[in-house]
Amino acid sequence: MKTLLNEAQMAKSIIASLSDSLRNEVLNAMAEAFRANKNDILEANKLDLQNATSPKSTDKANTTQITPLSKPMLERLKLDSKKIDLMAVSLKEIASLKSPIGKITEGWENYNGLKIQKISVPLGVIAIIYESRPNVTSDTAGLCFKSGNICILKGGKEALHSNKAILKVLHNVLESFSLPKSAICFIDSREETESLLKEDKFIDLVIPRGGEGLINFVVKNSTIPVIKHDKGVCHLYLHKDAPKDMAFQIALNAKKDKPQVCNSIETLLVHKDFVATKDLIEVLKENEIKILACEKIANKFSALNLEVLKEEDFYNEYGDNILNIALVDSLRDAILHINKFGSHHSDSIITEDYSTAQTFLNEIDSACVYVNASTRFSDGGEFGFGAEVGISTSKIHARGPMGIDSLTTYKYQIYGNGQIRKS
Repeated sequence: MKTLLNEAQMAKSIIASLSDSLRNEVLNAMAEAFRANKNDILEANKLDLQNATSPKSTDKANTTQITPLSKPMLERLKLDSKKIDLMAVSLKEIASLKSPIGKITEGWENYNGLKIQKISVPLGVIAIIYESRPNVTSDTAGLCFKSGNICILKGGKEALHSNKAILKVLHNVLESFSLPKSAICFIDSREETESLLKEDKFIDLVIPRGGEGLINFVVKNSTIPVIKHDKGVCHLYLHKDAPKDMAFQIALNAKKDKPQVCNSIETLLVHKDFVATKDLIEVLKENEIKILACEKIANKFSALNLEVLKEEDFYNEYGDNILNIALVDSLRDAILHINKFGSHHSDSIITEDYSTAQTFLNEIDSACVYVNASTRFSDGGEFGFGAEVGISTSKIHARGPMGIDSLTTYKYQIYGNGQIRKS
């Protein structure tokens, strides 16, 4: 661990001082290398999938116990030719972005003639701890490299072979440009993770993204500042004037498109005067979405034989085709519900009333708040960032999808001509 951290520190000044044109050349070369090495990555991913579907399997190459994954989690783990092409596209998009480094965000002259500039700089060394999705390895490495940072990656054991194959491609490209491989570091054990979280002298920031257990583990054990990418308990609220077709289309997209991702909704709130609640529930059930209903809805539509939810269900991130549905009496009740039970990730309202929409936008305490759109757009790629390190549910430093600008801090550069401060 100390060797890895020392190498990361040595690489920090090298990577931070690269020209943006060279960064872009490297990122584009990485993108092409993914396409050229597609078969190797797919073979590694096939091994991960085999391990993940064998009951309580032991990965012979790593002697690690792997618990079989659910179908949604397997979908997150699985790579195919198209997904690898998309990884390459993301790196090219990151390369095309304007550099976040060296921006003068403010400048002024003080009372005695000092010229002060506030300028953006890399954060330094960032540890990113994540689960399942192998493309996170390439996305986060690319974002950190573009923003002049060193990354230390810790992926889930279920994706170990895929992550190592991706890392090999990235390291080969770095070596071809005579750049240190330690610009992108990787660890692969829980013991190393626990040790890593205490290395506040070497690491500037920790970003955990994954399930509630992972987030809690990192927050509890880290002596390094943490930006949480917490669970996504997202909501869709249908106001009384919500257009039926729009409401149905958005509800289906926000739940069924990819139920395993953090920007999928877990609770649908419906105004008591919305006229198509019964029809909506039937459509959701036809799309194989399991409904957990509040008592009001279950009693009102007893013929649908809906399972009644418990209050604690409102806190659940199901990651599956399961959806809470509850009636609310007013916009105010919807806002209070979301701010109480939500995870401050992404929430949306469907309404045709401007005043109602603005109240929702202003009073929902979440990173991403939508009007008449699916929460599924909470994504760095959709926001134009090329990719994302994750979606921050924290409020300090960065919030929502984190792209390259969120991986910078600032310093003050001060120009003088002999000034001294008098007491």
